[in-house]
Amino acid sequence: MGENQSGAWFVRDLLDRHGFKFSKALGQNFLIDANIPEKIVRLSGIDETCTVVEVGPGIGALTMQLCRASGKVIAVELDDRLLPILSDTLAKYKNVEVVSGDILKLDMNKLIGARFDGLRYAVCANLPYNITSPALITLINTNIFEQLTVMVQREVAWRMCATPGSADYSAFSVFINYHTEPEILFDVPPECFMPRPKVHSSVVMLKTRKERLLPPEEESRFFKVVRAAFGQRRKTLANALHAAFGSVMTKSDIIDAIEKCGFDPRIRGETLGIESFIKLAEYF
Repeated sequence: MGENQSGAWFVRDLLDRHGFKFSKALGQNFLIDANIPEKIVRLSGIDETCTVVEVGPGIGALTMQLCRASGKVIAVELDDRLLPILSDTLAKYKNVEVVSGDILKLDMNKLIGARFDGLRYAVCANLPYNITSPALITLINTNIFEQLTVMVQREVAWRMCATPGSADYSAFSVFINYHTEPEILFDVPPECFMPRPKVHSSVVMLKTRKERLLPPEEESRFFKVVRAAFGQRRKTLANALHAAFGSVMTKSDIIDAIEKCGFDPRIRGETLGIESFIKLAEYF
């Protein structure tokens, strides 16, 4: 797959030669517009000082651009049927390693640690739609990567960047914004993919926060409060927290804690920002 070889015809011919059939279960949608991978890598700021982890390289459209820009690429592919295709398309690149495996099950510290070379670490991927949230949570929780540049469904991008009180704001929004500073870089229409998805996509840059907002030992409690607050969105904050903590705190204790934080117990959890959740977590 040469540098100028792209488009639906070339991709279809490549897949036909390898006898490849798309898997809906794996959420496979391959880029057929060569301008998109180039733009992703350019806006990500990835350079030769980076070791990049790519999740779901597919046929290697983004992988090739990453190989040209970065010091090293580790591409993790779940579908073994794509390995011969990647051997074909990535044959000329010596700074790439294709790893067969499930990103949700791999020991990322072991994967990266065994290849420590003084480079800074980043993620760049067109994430499979069916594992977007768990993949991001897994990658962010490793505390390895300085930045993550990912293509996701546009609605997921909105949730990642949502602000308190908005319709898209969720516990996932809090998780993303607690650990990173997210920014939507650009949108990608369905016609840039094969097969064409029914949704639009967006490329999001996540810059990992340099300083943690809480000590690591307090984060579990913080996120438990966040999940409780969003667990039953139609309930008031007091009722939502009582549903989660009622076995260890009385309703009046919970209301008292909320009021001591300066909040009305009748508000809903989705109106609170990260600093407000930190205050609440101190009482729970």
